[in-house]
Amino acid sequence: MNLPSFLWLWRIAAWSMGLTLTGYVLLAMTGGVLYYTRSRKQKRSAWVRPLHIGLGTAIVTLVLVLLAIGIIGTLGEYGRLGHSVHLLFGLSVVALVLASAWSASRIAPERPWARPLHVGLNSGLGLGLAAAGLSGWQVVQKYLP
Repeated sequence: MNLPSFLWLWRIAAWSMGLTLTGYVLLAMTGGVLYYTRSRKQKRSAWVRPLHIGLGTAIVTLVLVLLAIGIIGTLGEYGRLGHSVHLLFGLSVVALVLASAWSASRIAPERPWARPLHVGLNSGLGLGLAAAGLSGWQVVQKYLP
């Protein structure tokens, strides 16, 4: 690809990553509320669970946008993938997000294994987002004037 500048692509990536991190924090907060009300056997607000699910859906979408941007941008600039550790971290985040979404869809009283799996995957996702964010920042610095 001979595009004049990938700056527009990196702006979309920066916004997507910022929104993903914000969504992750909000998911942790709403997940904490869900845990607290469930463990205390309290009635929770009707909007907390739908908000949690909506935020999760948004994060899955944003991470897939980031994956597409990374592939398009890297192939457009270098013609191949794999010259940075960012690829490994990014693919790990994609896998963790998709696995977390799958495990969330399995949460039910008859599947007690699903909730701890979901929480564990999300803990790993936090580390993956940090690694992908830091390595992505280093990658983007190569493209900026």
